[in-house]
Amino acid sequence: MKEHQFTQSQLIGQPLEEVFAFFSDPRNLTTITPPWLQFKILTPEPIEMAEGLRIDYALRIHRIPMRWQSEITYWEPPYCFVDEQIRGPYQKWVHTHTFTRDSGGTRIADDVRYAVFGGTVIRRLIESDIRKIFSFRRDKLAEIFA
Repeated sequence: MKEHQFTQSQLIGQPLEEVFAFFSDPRNLTTITPPWLQFKILTPEPIEMAEGLRIDYALRIHRIPMRWQSEITYWEPPYCFVDEQIRGPYQKWVHTHTFTRDSGGTRIADDVRYAVFGGTVIRRLIESDIRKIFSFRRDKLAEIFA
């Protein structure tokens, strides 16, 4: 299994605790996910973020319906958490979210390590999708925390 990595960072002009609180509410994931993925959380509410929590989702990738289950494998409020795909479209998906105080605001950093099924063509398509998804997310977060 060949692993790939995507990283992104952005500065938000809001306090660390406020930004982390936004990410601590799984419902906000729907807000920062592009509408073309038709993303829905299937896990009944209330959902209390904590290490060991598993969350089920439904989404569409290139119009193909998919199910995804992630687990919070590391939880250190208000600085970091990690979600890992348990079931879903990737061979591997480990997303580390870090939050640090920076220039009077909060720096959000995403580090995604992933592996895909298929060859080079599939990998390139998925890399393009990941860039678009995180670009949408960056723009949405800038709008929300403006």
